[in-house]
Amino acid sequence: MSDDTTETTAESDGRGAPSRIGRVLLGVGLAAQASEDFRDMDDTIEYAESADVPMPELAAPFASGMMVVAGLGIALWRLPRIATGAAVGFLTVVTATMHDFWNADEDDKGGERLAFFGNLAMLGGALVFLREAYKK
Repeated sequence: MSDDTTETTAESDGRGAPSRIGRVLLGVGLAAQASEDFRDMDDTIEYAESADVPMPELAAPFASGMMVVAGLGIALWRLPRIATGAAVGFLTVVTATMHDFWNADEDDKGGERLAFFGNLAMLGGALVFLREAYKK
């Protein structure tokens, strides 16, 4: 087996360097971003309340914790179907409901737009790795 064949096989099954680097960057980024919510959970809960999230005092810490665990799962590629599925589910809901810049006040519109498109980019990455998690 030549080196070219080995590299191609490793890349196609998700073990190639770009895929590994991408998983680590996405996973650590998701976990770090979610862990920021824990620095001031009162603000996180207040923000969730402002978006009419049901039971924000439970939903906000649960969602933040889930994203920390999902991010680490993606970075370490442990339980990848669950980790990537959780990230995709979270980002799909949060992006559209919490960062709806089209409904934001003029003062908040720029920040919400930035958060929306940042989440959209992370959702794209999570979808790629969700597909990888289901390859055999």
